[in-house]
Amino acid sequence: MPDGASRPFRVLGLDPGLAATGWGVIDAWGTALRHVADGVVETDAADDFPARLAAIHLALAAILARYRPDSAAVEETFVNRNARSTLKLGQARGVVLLAPALAGLPVAEYQATAVKRAVTGQGHAAKVQVQAMVRRLLPGAAAGRPDAADALAVAICHAHTRASLVRFGAT
Repeated sequence: MPDGASRPFRVLGLDPGLAATGWGVIDAWGTALRHVADGVVETDAADDFPARLAAIHLALAAILARYRPDSAAVEETFVNRNARSTLKLGQARGVVLLAPALAGLPVAEYQATAVKRAVTGQGHAAKVQVQAMVRRLLPGAAAGRPDAADALAVAICHAHTRASLVRFGAT
């Protein structure tokens, strides 16, 4: 913790997906950041759809209980050409939004371009650029899986947005 800083603000970043939901936890003191943990919640494609949604919820509830974040941030998803896939992803995203809300946390949402801009400086950066910058901004974060790196990027975006709001007296 930086000298003279009070308790850090803990952020859970989430990158929704039905097969793989990335998550990452960081501590923030203004613009100073520290990696806490990250990972991926995977579901079994052989399970029925409701069981996969339940698995995501149960895993996120355990992560919330273990790391006790102050806030959560979720990446908004894009609509793809396959309406059925988009609908399933939207339902998984609903579970991802619901889990922290049920835990009483404020939940922020960010477009992918805003997340990329916050981490790399450009809104259309490639995934490999995002991963490299996450590792640079959060020493000790492996962020080897793209879903986990994306979740950490969402957390970084939220921490930077919050720091800017605090700095300019908006919170």
